[in-house]
Amino acid sequence: MERYSDADTTAPNSSLSSASASSTGSLARCSSLSRLSFDCSPSAAVATSCSPPPPRASVLFRPHRSGDVAWAAIRAASTTSAAPLGPRDFKLVRRIGGGDIGTVYLCRLRSSSESPCLYAMKVVDRRAVARKQKLERAAAEKRILRQLDHPFLPTLFADFDAIPHFSCVVMEFCPGGDLHSLRHRMPSRRFPLPSARFYAAEVLLALEYLHMMGIVYRDLKPENVLIRADGHIMLTDFDLSLQSTTSPSLDGDTDDERDDTANGGTSCFPDHLLRFKRRRRRRRAVAAPPRFVAEPVNARSCSFVGTHEYVAPEVASGGAHGAAVDWLAWFMD
Repeated sequence: MERYSDADTTAPNSSLSSASASSTGSLARCSSLSRLSFDCSPSAAVATSCSPPPPRASVLFRPHRSGDVAWAAIRAASTTSAAPLGPRDFKLVRRIGGGDIGTVYLCRLRSSSESPCLYAMKVVDRRAVARKQKLERAAAEKRILRQLDHPFLPTLFADFDAIPHFSCVVMEFCPGGDLHSLRHRMPSRRFPLPSARFYAAEVLLALEYLHMMGIVYRDLKPENVLIRADGHIMLTDFDLSLQSTTSPSLDGDTDDERDDTANGGTSCFPDHLLRFKRRRRRRRAVAAPPRFVAEPVNARSCSFVGTHEYVAPEVASGGAHGAAVDWLAWFMD
């Protein structure tokens, strides 16, 4: 479980998250990059552990973040430097989380030391991940992050490699903790109904977007729903996600229209009743616009993934599963 949050930073309308017991072991077994970054001076750490940024590092365009100060700082740093953004452009502040395939650090741009913009850098030790046979999971997460452009999903500011065997992605930092920690700070450990509706609606919108992109999340749980500084949510941790294809369509047919078509337009009802029925159907068609349907219906996997408290029955039984597991987890949360 990766946490792009900081237990020592306050945020409006949210509580704070601390590292969980499950991630403590991962944080203790930090990589050589983390030891160099925190046991010596920043300049020595960068000079020792980081190479010049590889040519594939990039800063992508994210339309919905065009007015964000953090995004503007990234774009300014990328345009003032001749080389793409790389390890030398970021200063690691401290470790803030960790998980099965990577460690997350709080960082800032070196070129704007006075700027309040903070970022979350996830560092993956490819050698350690290869020993766990999880390289494909790390690669899939990076591919997904490059596709996303949604207010309730992570923004990939930059990605690059660092010598000798580290892969880094820079994303949005969420100072408000996660829903699990926030719920435990509520009276009776439950959200007020308006707050529950608010968070559920934003998670729903994020899942709809992922499914429209052909992505089955497969790891929805309160610990993976982070709270941004503005109080909105952000889903995180996509290394268990399943990539598939989807065919978006507009569904405007009603059940009555399909029944009339199947019956060849004939009916045993008198004509005056049919005319009334058609007029009512036309009024309903004007009031209800066509529905946009985009679900990865062909996505199928037999892998046992997810957290056991929220795993779907078909996953637990070892059967094939698809996008429906996300909706079950959303209902359970």
